[in-house]
Amino acid sequence: MKTKIHFTDPYLISPTNPLTVNLIGAGGTGSKLLTALMEMNHSLTALGHAGLSVRLWDDDVITNANLGRQRFAPSEAGLYKSVALINRANRFMGTNWKAETVKFQRDSFGKLPANAKATIYITCTDSVESRFETADILKNSNQRNHRDDPKYWMDFGNSTCTGQVILSTVGEIAQPKSEKFETVARLPFVTEEFGELLNQSEALDNTPSCSLAEALEKQDLFINSALAQMGCSLLWNLFREGMTANRGFFLNLKDFRSQPIAVG
Repeated sequence: MKTKIHFTDPYLISPTNPLTVNLIGAGGTGSKLLTALMEMNHSLTALGHAGLSVRLWDDDVITNANLGRQRFAPSEAGLYKSVALINRANRFMGTNWKAETVKFQRDSFGKLPANAKATIYITCTDSVESRFETADILKNSNQRNHRDDPKYWMDFGNSTCTGQVILSTVGEIAQPKSEKFETVARLPFVTEEFGELLNQSEALDNTPSCSLAEALEKQDLFINSALAQMGCSLLWNLFREGMTANRGFFLNLKDFRSQPIAVG
């Protein structure tokens, strides 16, 4: 029986310009992900790749409750999360990445905003509604073979000590012929496959925390960074190996168990 494999869209491997990435959410996971993307961008360019061009979306401001679990300094309290993180990344790496101080959502015409087109979408939000909104936007993204057409969506989600990362394709990605593998052109959206579970989790308390102690009752200190590192490892493998047999994983940090999600 052939192993099921998804081959990376060729444009990700040898783009003519930096790959556009929409990182949606700059909290516990998103703030750690940005650091991983900085490392990935530097490594890709050192290997002759065009690198990444990241746009970070978040309308929240930094509070004292965010310090410690999220990647912010006390001196940044009161600033927009996206602005603080992007300014720091650009100063650190000499990049020209962008910050958006609004929610990622449809424009007044119900379509993707003009400055929101990207090849890769990464969601790190607590809101189930925002995931379904992103799914709806991507389904109606009017792909026209433009270099910034959406191709992949990676969703990060977690509870107190557990979490998951799910990689999806936006439509089908053309696959090469293979005698060795069974190729898989389409990876389903997280909202299609786990929509019922997402709706059930909406009943959880997502109100903002007033202190770090309260925030740690909802999410363990290292669940976000563990997911960020493992999820970016999956994305890195898409670039470096040009294929993947797994499209995500479930992680339980309490007993240190990880379960991969196979392609197909």
